[in-house]
Amino acid sequence: MKFCSECAHPVAQAIPAGDNRLRYVCGHCATIHYENPKMVLGSIPVWEADGVLKVLLCKRAIEPRLGFWTLPAGFMENNETTAEAALRETVEEAGAHITLGPLFTLLNVARVHQVHMFYLATLTDLDFAPGEESLDVRMFSEAQIPWDELAFPTIRTTLELFFADRARMRAADGKGYGNGGYGFHTLDINRPMRSDL
Repeated sequence: MKFCSECAHPVAQAIPAGDNRLRYVCGHCATIHYENPKMVLGSIPVWEADGVLKVLLCKRAIEPRLGFWTLPAGFMENNETTAEAALRETVEEAGAHITLGPLFTLLNVARVHQVHMFYLATLTDLDFAPGEESLDVRMFSEAQIPWDELAFPTIRTTLELFFADRARMRAADGKGYGNGGYGFHTLDINRPMRSDL
C-alpha cells in the first residue's frame, strides 16, 4: 500500500500505539489501514443416483492454476454471509443450483492470508454449465476424481475428508447414512497452495 484511501496522502509502516504489528498508517490523517485475511467460500455439490454419489467440479479458466479442477468457490464479498457467498460462487462458476447444507471444512491458509470454507450441498437438478471463470464443469464419482489435477491443497483436503466421512457412515449402516452424519473439520494448511509443490 502506498497511499491512504481516506485522503490520498502517502502511508508508511508503523506500529500504532497499543498495537503490536506493523500497519500502514497515514501521516496526514492518521488513519490506520488494517490488512486482514480474505475469506474463500465454496460448496461441495453432490448428486446421488442408483447408489452412486458424484461431486461437481469446475476446471479453472483463470489463473492461478488455469486448467486445474476445483470445487466451486471464490472470495466472499462485502454485505453477504458465508452461506450467501457459497451459493453465489456455485452459480457463478458452475451455473448450478444447490440446497446448502452445514459447513464442512474451515481451512486456515495463513501463508497466503486466507481462510477457506466449504459447505455440504446437494444439487437440485443436473442443469449446470461453465461460468466465465470455468472451462468445464463435470460430475465425478470418488474413483473418477482427477486427484493429480486438483488446483489447490484445500480442495484435495476437503474432498479427502468428505469421502472419508462418507466411507465411515457407509461402514456404520451399509447405506451411507450412519449416525452422526458428516463431521465438521478445521485444519491448518501449511504447504504451498499449488498441489504440485
